[in-house]
Amino acid sequence: MSAATQEGTRWVGQGVLRKEDPELVTGQARYIDDLTLPGMVWMTVVRSPHAHARIVNVELESALARPGVVVAFSGEDLASEFAAGLPCAWPIPTTHWPEPFDSDPRMPTHWPLARDKARFAGDGVAVLIADSREHARDAAESIVVDYEPLEPALDLEAAAADGAPVIHEDLGDNRCYTWSLSGGEPEQVFLSSPVLVHERYVHPRLVPNAIEPRGVLVQPVAAQGEFTIWSATQIPHILRTTLALTLGIPESKLRVIAPDVGGGFGSKLNVYAEEVLCLAVARRLGRPVKWIEDRSEAYVATIHGRGVIQDIELAATEEGKLRGVRVKLLADMGAYYQLVTPGIPLLGAFLYGGVYDIEAYHFECTGVLTNRTPTDAYRGAGRPEATFAIERAMDALAHRVGKDPAEIRRLNYIPPFDEPHPIAAGLQLDSGNFVAQLDRALELVGYDDLRKQQHARRESHDVKQLGIGLSSYIEMCGLAPSQVLAALNYVAGGWDAAVVRCHPTGKVTVVTGTSPHGQGHVTTWSQITADRLGVTPDDVDVLHGDTAISPLGMDTYGSRSLSVGGVALWHATGKILDKAKTIAAHELEVSEEDLEWREGAFRVKGAPDKAKTVPEIAFSAWTAHALPEGVEPGLEATSVWDPPNFTFPSGTHVCVVEVDTETGESEILRYVAVDDCGEVINPMIVDGQVHGGIAQGIAEAMYEEAVYDEAGNLVTNSMLSYRVPSAAELPRYETDRTVTPSTTNPMGVKGIGEAGTIASPPAVVNAVADALIPLGVTAVDKPVTPERVWRAIRAVKEQSAKEAT
Repeated sequence: MSAATQEGTRWVGQGVLRKEDPELVTGQARYIDDLTLPGMVWMTVVRSPHAHARIVNVELESALARPGVVVAFSGEDLASEFAAGLPCAWPIPTTHWPEPFDSDPRMPTHWPLARDKARFAGDGVAVLIADSREHARDAAESIVVDYEPLEPALDLEAAAADGAPVIHEDLGDNRCYTWSLSGGEPEQVFLSSPVLVHERYVHPRLVPNAIEPRGVLVQPVAAQGEFTIWSATQIPHILRTTLALTLGIPESKLRVIAPDVGGGFGSKLNVYAEEVLCLAVARRLGRPVKWIEDRSEAYVATIHGRGVIQDIELAATEEGKLRGVRVKLLADMGAYYQLVTPGIPLLGAFLYGGVYDIEAYHFECTGVLTNRTPTDAYRGAGRPEATFAIERAMDALAHRVGKDPAEIRRLNYIPPFDEPHPIAAGLQLDSGNFVAQLDRALELVGYDDLRKQQHARRESHDVKQLGIGLSSYIEMCGLAPSQVLAALNYVAGGWDAAVVRCHPTGKVTVVTGTSPHGQGHVTTWSQITADRLGVTPDDVDVLHGDTAISPLGMDTYGSRSLSVGGVALWHATGKILDKAKTIAAHELEVSEEDLEWREGAFRVKGAPDKAKTVPEIAFSAWTAHALPEGVEPGLEATSVWDPPNFTFPSGTHVCVVEVDTETGESEILRYVAVDDCGEVINPMIVDGQVHGGIAQGIAEAMYEEAVYDEAGNLVTNSMLSYRVPSAAELPRYETDRTVTPSTTNPMGVKGIGEAGTIASPPAVVNAVADALIPLGVTAVDKPVTPERVWRAIRAVKEQSAKEAT
């Protein structure tokens, strides 16, 4: 039983309406583009049209004569502003986990503006400052950059090969690192197993499309050498520290504010050149500087996600019992490292065995530089790639041994467990019951009946074939603990912080180190606090996203907010209760052992009418008229929580599609998701996160793909060419949950923000592939567009016709 249940839940577990929503739906929210300061000027960035080119000369004079222009700078002009290049918090050296690193990380230097070469189409080469956004854009067109085009390295495998065009000459080649881990005896297992399955999967790059593009506003206070930075960021605390390091400004002189942020999905988990440039220019000019990204810029200048080639091998018995998993990855880093670029594949490195009970495991990843936009975290970050590989391969194994996809999974699941469970990859999973998730998902979708319908369509050679796709996933989230992150060469910690202040009026202020951008932290943190302290959610204010108000924090990403920041809040309220109990015992003239916390108050055992609430005690602590000896006035507590382990949400999703075999068009008829995120704080918010995640995963499976031409130009460079589905293209979702409380934290919580995006791509692609089995199609790549499916069907028909003649 969870701690919340033991204390008598009133608010946790309830579908409380989001407290954040009124200002959002009434237009009272304030985003970066709503902010204006006296004397403010606008910055625009001039970007390279070439994927790989030497910068011969940057001519600014013509632009300086244009109306409204204040100043313009090349990369060389601003070089003295920077104490270091843009930061990478996760440099990965070549090593075999968990052995000590045998080399220093190979780190490409990334200046905010390119000086010697442009290394991708979109690389910033100059900035122009003007009195308005329009003047800045117009004048920037007059900046003349003389380029010497160079051969680009675009194809991932070709870029990794000897003789490829070298992107960073000081590194010698484009291979960044090779990182590996092993568990058990993979070589022996593969040699002794009668069934081997080898699959190759290509994950195209994805372009994040947050509703709000990025934006930055910097206000300098020259006399004090202080700066306030407003940024559409997920990481105000990390941004403050990295800006201090990059520009040589004392951290105490920087205040970073993340106002309302219109979505991030990992793309705003970064320190971008434009943030650094705005601060550098504001320092030089002594004036507020603002930059707002337009959508076409976002496609080339904000990070991309995915970009991985996977070779996965399964070793199994003749009946399909999985024994070992072996994986090799090539991961596209792009032209530079962003904040955590090289570490993203490692977030999935331990999970290619999925939810399956295996003896042996081997993973190897080689990071490769290319002349494309840098990659970095995108919703799921490494976990969707791992889940896609193992879940597609499990269907291949099922087909190989003649078993149903549900049967092959049931045969291989790790048995239910509620204590930490070791796996071959070296992790300790916290809790799980994967069979229960599968059973519930199959029940909801009516699996047996669907298989009968599918058989009937196959027998009748129906033009529209039915496909059923399964995906059982597990994810590693709640990025922590700090000591493990250190062993992975991650330079930051995995802790987070919370402060709780109980005011004499009975209200409570919570200050959190997490920084929400749509996740509903204000509501859920209010629910947790209300239950813990015997107040209502309306009595709780939650402050966040401002380093002057919340100086301690590690921010929001990787489904860590609740299991780290929320647990920090749980511990802080525990400290409040400890102090309140001491004061209550003094005022009620009993010992602390005579008190119990029940129904929102400290009550005397055997005389429950004699009681003190936390608001009453907060008033006593404020007046300080009769406090116990040694007890300080006020009722406030701080807690910093560093978890002992990650958390491991899991689940099974089922997708049902209808594929038109004449056109290649696929339509999702049903989508069922059964997830386990541990104890649930607010089921409405959980459902919302699952719905949004599935939408992004379906988009990845069926629509989205960043395509480059041979010169390195992004062809899918706007919403006209990059397909993002609307609500009209998406199905109705059927969601349910199982609950296995996490053993990592006292709340039993896990995480849910990325689950849908992790689970849905293999469920959708497995469904489409399942529909194509009668036609002899054995492989289909994502996105499973109508053209790609049609071409796969046509290729089989042409091959059959050729063999017949």
